[in-house]
Amino acid sequence: MTHTRYAFIKANWHADIVDRALEGFQELIPAEQIDVFDVPGAFEMPLMAQELAKTGQYAAVACAALVVDGGIYRHDFVAQAVVDGLMRAGMDTGVPVLSVSLTPHHFQETDHHMAIYRDHFVQKGREAAQAALMITKTREQAKGLAQAA
Repeated sequence: MTHTRYAFIKANWHADIVDRALEGFQELIPAEQIDVFDVPGAFEMPLMAQELAKTGQYAAVACAALVVDGGIYRHDFVAQAVVDGLMRAGMDTGVPVLSVSLTPHHFQETDHHMAIYRDHFVQKGREAAQAALMITKTREQAKGLAQAA
């Protein structure tokens, strides 16, 4: 029996927080159905997502990153470029590319903020898995309708 496969790309920047998204994702989709790929940071995710989507092996590609405000406005440009790139990767390949990429305002590396975002990334991972499962099911239904017509 074959199982639907999913790709999960995670940025290594703030990995102690970002990796938690994979934990949430795996609460709904079994780990043996997920191929995990690490990239240096958020900016590298769109190209990796596009390459993985083009293989035809995945029903969806989820991408997780934390883009923080380091005191300069560059993070806004990075976040926008990443989200645009992920959307383009999905549109160009026809494979859903999901974003668990967050850009918090006023992020500080305090114990309090770190705990909040670790928990938040677990929830966002769950939400990405729900979206992946739902879009996979919906696309299968649509394909069935097209074949019946």
